[in-house]
Amino acid sequence: MGIGLIGAIIIGGLAGWIASIIMKADTGLILNIGLGIVGAVVLNLILSALGIYAERSWLPQLIVGLIGACGLIAIWRAVAR
Repeated sequence: MGIGLIGAIIIGGLAGWIASIIMKADTGLILNIGLGIVGAVVLNLILSALGIYAERSWLPQLIVGLIGACGLIAIWRAVAR
């Protein structure tokens, strides 16, 4: 059983917010949620291609979302230059 839509939004928001603090990015609430959710999806796809599967609970998904969101912010900065 997964974390559900509401859980994904909450975790995505937390992951994006923490990532924006770590990366010193000035993003709003909606972008934080988007970064966290998209970051988690992208990193979960990459990890599953490598045979690594994050547990479908809050903490592992928060960590994956945080790392993914930080990666997206870094990629955005590199492309924007």
